Amino acid sequence: MATMRLNTIKPKAGSRTARRRVARGIGSGLGKTAGRGHKGQRARSGGYHKVGFEGGQMPLHRRLPKRGFTSPTRDRTAEVRTSELERMKASEIDLATLKTERIVPQRAQAAKVILSGKLTRKLALKGVLTSKGARAAIEAAGGSVALPAPKPEAAAD
Repeated sequence: MATMRLNTIKPKAGSRTARRRVARGIGSGLGKTAGRGHKGQRARSGGYHKVGFEGGQMPLHRRLPKRGFTSPTRDRTAEVRTSELERMKASEIDLATLKTERIVPQRAQAAKVILSGKLTRKLALKGVLTSKGARAAIEAAGGSVALPAPKPEAAAD
């Protein structure tokens, strides 16, 4: 069997067709008008309407209702796995500790621990949210969870 050499690699015959050389003479099959036909807006250079234009009819993207949105506060609460807490050096964990050990991004304003992986260490969480499963795992390992202070509610009129 012959060895394959990088300098001899070629695509399979017929799998790659040559690029069309538009407006390069009669022999190309796309000479003269270059496949644009005769006259009209589409034949002119720079003469074509915007994307979605329907000849003055109300375009589809304006006929349909707007739906959904992207929450600007989505990235404020970071997610922390229990397996990540297992690898941490500190035993007392708060948001600042999570930021210094680069488990949550610096822009995070809160963190929530979720149950994922095993936890065997005794940890003390302060001011960090937890899921039910994560809280049970931390307390089962002999740790404690101190809930963050509740946010002040807006005064109801």
